Amino acid sequence: MPSYLSPGVYVEEVESGSRPIEGVGTSVAAFVGFAQKGPFNEPTLITNWTQFTTVFGDFVEGTYLANSVYGFFANGGGICYVVRVGGQGRDEESAATPAELPAGTQAQLGPYVVRTLPGVTGEITVEVADADAEDPPQDVFKLIVKRDGEVAETFPTVTTKRSKDNVATQVKARSRLISLEEQGKGAAPARPTTQSVRLAVPPADAPVAAPEALSAETYVGDPDRRTGFGGLEAVEEVTMVAAPDLMSAYERGMLDLETVVAVQQGLITHCESMGDRIAILDPPPGLTPQQALAWRQEGTGFDSKYATMYYPWLKVFDPGAGRNVFVPPSGHIAGVWARNDDSRGVHKAPANEVVRGAVALQTQITKGEHDLLNPIGLNCIRAFPGRGIRVWGARTLSSDPAWRYLNVRRLFNYLEESILAGTQWVVFEPNDDALWARVRRTISAFLVNEWRKGALFGLTPEEAFYVKCDRETNPPESIDAGQVICEVGVAPVKPAEFVVFRLAQLSGGSGAVDE
Repeated sequence: MPSYLSPGVYVEEVESGSRPIEGVGTSVAAFVGFAQKGPFNEPTLITNWTQFTTVFGDFVEGTYLANSVYGFFANGGGICYVVRVGGQGRDEESAATPAELPAGTQAQLGPYVVRTLPGVTGEITVEVADADAEDPPQDVFKLIVKRDGEVAETFPTVTTKRSKDNVATQVKARSRLISLEEQGKGAAPARPTTQSVRLAVPPADAPVAAPEALSAETYVGDPDRRTGFGGLEAVEEVTMVAAPDLMSAYERGMLDLETVVAVQQGLITHCESMGDRIAILDPPPGLTPQQALAWRQEGTGFDSKYATMYYPWLKVFDPGAGRNVFVPPSGHIAGVWARNDDSRGVHKAPANEVVRGAVALQTQITKGEHDLLNPIGLNCIRAFPGRGIRVWGARTLSSDPAWRYLNVRRLFNYLEESILAGTQWVVFEPNDDALWARVRRTISAFLVNEWRKGALFGLTPEEAFYVKCDRETNPPESIDAGQVICEVGVAPVKPAEFVVFRLAQLSGGSGAVDE
């Protein structure tokens, strides 16, 4: 208390009975993957696409990190952290990751130059053979691409003519191994003769990260060394995590499916241990609905309220390749979450939202197939005539009905983190009835605001939540232990997932309303 030693008027500043709680951010994403350049295993704050290209480089053929970050910003994302993996240390700028594999060798194939795409390893053989059809036109032929002696890609009926079946056009649109460039311009060239060309394996001393150097540990990392997912433990703002390049490593034979599942389980474990973020998982590419069903039920067996999975892959335009490519959906979905949080709030299920930048889907899903996938927590992305490509699912991978819906889990994450950050002033205060009353007022005022936003269910605040912090929750033994125990209960809103209109046919006059 101040001392008053002489007559006069004194002004004092006193604290109010409660302090406001501010809501924390809910739309900060983290991406783990391969990049063209940049620091290894160091979570780097990125706030726009230009900043990403400055730090981590541009699009790289055969990888998905850049596409995912681009899709995140295109769909409304504003802040993300990027972790580049694939190197042995944090400062190995000169080391090559799988995203930096040297450009492949080239060979002459008739009027075309054929090259291996960046990142492709192994012995690539390209063969020109006759088309399988009976009496095909003279300009029609079959192109076969083999990797290490096994057929990897087949183009059964291609031509040198300027059409949709043009061999260079088809290879550019579909091949993940080679590129084909016509020499010279003008009239359509003659069909290449039946032949086979071999593209040599990159030299052994090339700065290539060997496939065996990439493992589950590369992604999961170590919290003490701040590598992989472990490096994100020091970043409290993150609320969603994705590893899109996990699938590019699988496509290129660097990881098998068992390792992919192990990494995804490691990502789920990271989110569960942090308790404030959700893992956005990608399925393997090219799955049919039946294969996706088997992958979810038998291939993974994930059961977590801190994880979600979206299917199928999206077709987007890749400026680096100059054509449409299929990419895993996690990056675009993270952007949809951020946009939904900004426009409606975290309590609104991030579904029935347009996926910006998507021009098609890898698999068109029917309603019957969706009926099988939705109950097992596989959120589908569907194309609707006149309404575009939309997210059409909002479930976690939990079997617990209480945590079935994604928005409920994210709402609780938001409430918990906001209350935690907004009540730090309570620590070391006198533990008495006055303090308990201030705690009740502070939390109640925050929850009333959330109820007014529509985040809590109920016609009145009393129906929507309760806050209990009194002598009952704080007995003498708790006070002696230095604890303040406050019990909070909330009723979250849940999405209208199944909208049912019941129509009945009325006979004439039976619908009249009595006065």
